Amino acid sequence: MRALWPLSVCWVLLALMTSPGAAHVTATGLAIVTIDGSRIGYELTVVPAELPDSTAQTLLAAAAGNRDSAERVSEEMQAAVSVRVNGVACRPGRIAIQGTGSGDGKALLRYVLQCAIAPGLFDLEEDWRGSFGPHYRTIVSMRSAQVSGEYALGEETRRLSVDFGMPAPSGLLGFIRFGIEHILTGYDHLLFLLALLIGATKFWQMLGVATAFTVAHSTTLSLAVLGLMHVPGTIVEPLIAATIVWVAVENMLGERRAWHRAAIAFLFGLVHGLGFADALESMALSGWRLARALLGFNVGVELGQAAAIISMMPLLLWIGRWARGVLVCRLASFAVAATGAWWLVQRVYLG
Repeated sequence: MRALWPLSVCWVLLALMTSPGAAHVTATGLAIVTIDGSRIGYELTVVPAELPDSTAQTLLAAAAGNRDSAERVSEEMQAAVSVRVNGVACRPGRIAIQGTGSGDGKALLRYVLQCAIAPGLFDLEEDWRGSFGPHYRTIVSMRSAQVSGEYALGEETRRLSVDFGMPAPSGLLGFIRFGIEHILTGYDHLLFLLALLIGATKFWQMLGVATAFTVAHSTTLSLAVLGLMHVPGTIVEPLIAATIVWVAVENMLGERRAWHRAAIAFLFGLVHGLGFADALESMALSGWRLARALLGFNVGVELGQAAAIISMMPLLLWIGRWARGVLVCRLASFAVAATGAWWLVQRVYLG
């Protein structure tokens, strides 16, 4: 019974939002997605009275056993809901439409899909605008042996992705760990940090650059995850590679003034924050889960970044103060620039 409380809360909120006193009525459905090996079950419960009249009549007729209406709903469901595993579309299966049997005026749509393989990277995409109206949204409850949780799909986000090879984190500590892993395996971000810090001769100089980078990427990470700004990954990823090339070329040209480097760290840190945000945006979180994920992930990124800088600091300070350090800095920067340029070409031309 404890597993049912999130669903009960969802329906209580739904009842409050659709009461006569509500200022704006937004149609909301509740979908339960069950994953059993390569079999995907999708059960959507909606309130026909909240939907456009033509759709409501079709749903009620289908639930009452009208064959033509049932076929029409089935066609609309196949067009509106798609599931992919590792990029491969799952095969549509049986669809059933019925009332809930409790006299509550709700309709239940059941959809079974069969995938070629058990979920690795699971993608659910949903777009009911054509049938349920532009402001419709779905609360998705995911249930499987590896992952469970609630997600929101609607006007802002119509797709959720879950990597079953790397289960979605849960709890504050889980998202902190996720943030640490993300930065320590984000080699483009680490290479950018190296390019920023190599050649530094003082601890305070490194601290200023790291702080500017932190403030910047934390800002855009938060704005993007909260839905206040969005830049497609096809733009962000090439820009991240370009920032690496820019800073490395500046190093080779001898530009290492402290104020200039801090300004560059802040400006380009805004771009890197958008890259960090992609890890959370795909989870389609909302409410408290979103706030907790954002806090934990950001803390994890900062901890991982601090660990990386501390591990590099003794060597970088020694190079910065060494008589031949300028030559080493330029040679290392050339290698960094070449790597960044290769990533830039890959991301622009190869996707």
